[in-house]
Amino acid sequence: MAVVEISVTPLGTGTPSVSAYVADCLKIVRESGLAYQLTPMGTILEGEIDAIFNLVRRMHESPFAAGAVRVSTLIKIDDRRDRAEHSMAGKVASVAKRL
Repeated sequence: MAVVEISVTPLGTGTPSVSAYVADCLKIVRESGLAYQLTPMGTILEGEIDAIFNLVRRMHESPFAAGAVRVSTLIKIDDRRDRAEHSMAGKVASVAKRL
C-alpha cells in the first residue's frame, strides 16, 4: 500500500485562481474509489501503487482538458512494503502516540 501526496497546478489559465481545476481533479479522485484526503496544499491518496499511478496521470491531464496550457505536478510517494498496514491514518497515529 502506498500513500501519495499530489499537487496539480495549472499555469497559463489567465486567472490566479485554481480551485475549479482542483475540483475537477477531485472529481476524478472520487470516481476512482481510492481513499483520499484533500489538504490546503494538495491531495493525499492511499492505495495500490499501480492504481495511484493511473490516477495521477488522469489528474495531471485534467487541467489540459480544461484549457490550461501548462501544468506543474508535484508528487511525493511513500510506498512501504515491509508491513501489511500502511495508511494515512496509521502514519498520523504513529506520530500522535509519541506526543
